Amino acid sequence: MQKIKVKYRKGEEVKFISHRDLMRAFQRAIRRADLPVAYSQGFNPHMKISWGNALKVGAVSEAEFAEIQIDGWIRPHELVERLNRQLPRGLEILEANLV
Repeated sequence: MQKIKVKYRKGEEVKFISHRDLMRAFQRAIRRADLPVAYSQGFNPHMKISWGNALKVGAVSEAEFAEIQIDGWIRPHELVERLNRQLPRGLEILEANLV
């Protein structure tokens, strides 16, 4: 298992979506990119992603962070490429590093 810290951008196109909708957009993109993300155990498993502080609705940012736990091994630059192909316009992974 590995952890990858990603730096992403929330642009003008998506500035009016809430933090919860932003999380759902990332989760959908991860599923579409077929990334081997780790899931919690229990009755209602969810992706193991740690998010930074929530932005207020209407705000844009050039440097937000999240930490994704991967079940297996993937190169950080491959994660960036695969996720960026699936994310909506306005959301973009800028860089990824192993933790």
